Amino acid sequence: MDILQALFFPPEQPGGVSSMVPYIQERFNKMGWSMELFSLPKRLRGKGQEDYAFDTFDVSEFDGNPIADKYRQTLRDYIWWTRMRITKRYDLIHAHHPIAALVMKRLFPDTPVIMTIHSSYERELILNGISAEGSAEHRFLTSIYGELEAKVDKLLTVSESFRRYMAPYVKDAAAIGVIPNGFDEKRFKPVSHENEVPQLITVCRLVPAKGLDVLLHACARLKRKGYPFVLHIIGDGPIREELEALASQLGLYDDIIFYGYMLHPEEFMPFFDIFVLPSRAEAFGSVFAEAALCWLALVGTNVGGIAEQIEDGVNGLLVPPDDPEALCLALEKLVSDPSFRYNMARAAWDKAKKAYSLQRVLSQLKAVYSAYPAPSREAQDQTDSEEEGP
Repeated sequence: MDILQALFFPPEQPGGVSSMVPYIQERFNKMGWSMELFSLPKRLRGKGQEDYAFDTFDVSEFDGNPIADKYRQTLRDYIWWTRMRITKRYDLIHAHHPIAALVMKRLFPDTPVIMTIHSSYERELILNGISAEGSAEHRFLTSIYGELEAKVDKLLTVSESFRRYMAPYVKDAAAIGVIPNGFDEKRFKPVSHENEVPQLITVCRLVPAKGLDVLLHACARLKRKGYPFVLHIIGDGPIREELEALASQLGLYDDIIFYGYMLHPEEFMPFFDIFVLPSRAEAFGSVFAEAALCWLALVGTNVGGIAEQIEDGVNGLLVPPDDPEALCLALEKLVSDPSFRYNMARAAWDKAKKAYSLQRVLSQLKAVYSAYPAPSREAQDQTDSEEEGP
């Protein structure tokens, strides 16, 4: 079977799709399955002129909305780039972004297209203060789910909680498959170390949705209680200066290190003790599984896919979102008790090894792909001949 993995942007960094798809490709190729990657270059903007026709809703309602207009232009760009670059036929296409899925099904209507929905752009806009529920852009983006359901051959997502989230926007949520992300254990693995002062780490894009303001307030409370720690923040984003200013205001300047963007944080993660990320929403939260495989104790919020990964008090600690006091108490338990911290980290590692292995993802994907057997070479040649004409 000849398979195309259709991404949005190139896989450049760990986390979610970028952490997983290139390694899926590598493993499938080793098993004798032909698999290639395709994506839109980040530098490519405003090239496409060919419109995408939506069939399940009236897109003209959103004319002039900046976010909807930008999304539609990206669809045009993806169409233009796909027509330019893809010159061969695939037996199956697995898309990892709505734009990629819709374009691939339009340009290759006879090829099965599977779509994995990894995250929610509309929720990200709301949590980052850019949009509001019920706004024009929110209605446009949630309408995309119904368009995908009508167009692609199979919908998948990464957590049960996200399938429930999509339910109001599709006709048959039960038909959506769930395949949680998986991770290459060779990349994320423990390293023996001892830190005199507990080392906390978070890895994320610096945007309001990740709740790092809550983390800083929790750390300020932890410091006032007399607990020593160092917080390492890996990532960059539009609120970095705001977070640095807040850290100074809270008296945390000497307790926090802002690293900015880092291509391979997994090389450093095993040397820390506690991974903490108080997200306000997460479809899955890949970085928690990655941290667990590095034998870190986990602290997260009781939202989305995080709550499916962490059983509170068993393999990590869960707190409500936007609750710095609860987050401080959770961190206090781990910072003050090395044995408890070790047991949480060990349990997190054990679950991640079993539940989030890349091998499990490969087995599940093989089952999905096998439901769409490749046509015989003779039948394919006949189809090509008919399309080319006399």
